[in-house]
Amino acid sequence: MGSSEFQATYGKPLLAARDPKCSARDAEAGALAMEALHKQVMPFLLRRTKGEVLLDLPEKIIQDRYCDLSPVQLKLYERFSNSDVKREISTLVKVEESSKMEETDPPRKATSHVFQALQYLLKLCSHPLLVLGEKPSESLACLISDVVSGCPDILSALHELEHSPKLVALKEILEECGIGQDMPGSDGDTAVGQHRVLIFAQHRSFLDIIEKDLFHTHMKNVTYLRLDGSVEPEKRFDIVKAFNSDPTIDALLLTTHVGGLGLNLTSADTLVFMEHDWNPMKDHQAMDRAHRLGQRKVVNVHRLIMRGSLEEKVMSLQNFKVSVANAVINAENASLKTMNTDQLLDLFTPAQTIRKDAASSKDSAGSVDESMSGRKGLKAMLSGLEELWDQSQYEEEYNLNQFLAKLNS
Repeated sequence: MGSSEFQATYGKPLLAARDPKCSARDAEAGALAMEALHKQVMPFLLRRTKGEVLLDLPEKIIQDRYCDLSPVQLKLYERFSNSDVKREISTLVKVEESSKMEETDPPRKATSHVFQALQYLLKLCSHPLLVLGEKPSESLACLISDVVSGCPDILSALHELEHSPKLVALKEILEECGIGQDMPGSDGDTAVGQHRVLIFAQHRSFLDIIEKDLFHTHMKNVTYLRLDGSVEPEKRFDIVKAFNSDPTIDALLLTTHVGGLGLNLTSADTLVFMEHDWNPMKDHQAMDRAHRLGQRKVVNVHRLIMRGSLEEKVMSLQNFKVSVANAVINAENASLKTMNTDQLLDLFTPAQTIRKDAASSKDSAGSVDESMSGRKGLKAMLSGLEELWDQSQYEEEYNLNQFLAKLNS
């Protein structure tokens, strides 16, 4: 079956059924197409989950812990939303959308701007220092100084935990696990049954901040190792072996790219995801470093998510992709969930603004039909997000420093 025939038989009905406003006829056609596709691929795909073959494997509990943006993060988020860069992206995205509908070549600059902006907002969700650079511009320093008062050195002030809700949440999780606290009457021996933690992040620079601002400053009793791209490949196994064999080591810091595949870390029973990948399978592979054959404890996974930010939308996309995989491959043919992709630009808008716009739109029903006309191209654009590159490829192709220079100018 060629690509055009596949698109006509399966692609178009499924795409139409994804629209929450689709008719009953389109929804039925989409369900029939999904069932037909499912029957076609089942003889060639076999998917066995750990729950089917490892019946004695302990439970894995995934908990989403939401954090609110700090005042500094909120200022920077709003500054981007009101910036000329955001307006330029809006214009370029609309030009690219129209060019796709007319089957002409879209401007490459639009895609470059979009991915630079996404990378900027995701880093901002993690920590404001990841987007400010070594020397903030005068206008940016003035903006932040309204929030960070009483300190002449803004960058030094931002190392305080209050400016990164994720670090505060990580500290709380570690304390709940009995890590990093001075236990009364303790003689230095490791407590029996102590939890051990894997801490995952997308960026090495964020691991640097966790080390400096949390472990070295507020939790000096935490013993830890680190495994990321800066560690030579021949030395990585030694770090894993040391962590598994020494119960006095409380935590292991890892990047998802390096520590998320091919390692056995069943000595840990608690995982904390500080940042999240567009591809849900990368995060789930990282979870399976601890939740695998040999694990004897219940595995608790904590995902730290910034409320009202791009991260919430990333997690929504993750859930959608997982549901699609389950619908196509699982023996039980789950229904394909609908996904409302009104505007790519919504990714850059705080949730509070979206809710306000939604409330105001109720007063003008006529505007709904106009917004519906542009969804088709935006859906096609968002469908491309399902085949994203590795983080290193993004950073090389879409240089964030150039984007920051333009944003801060």
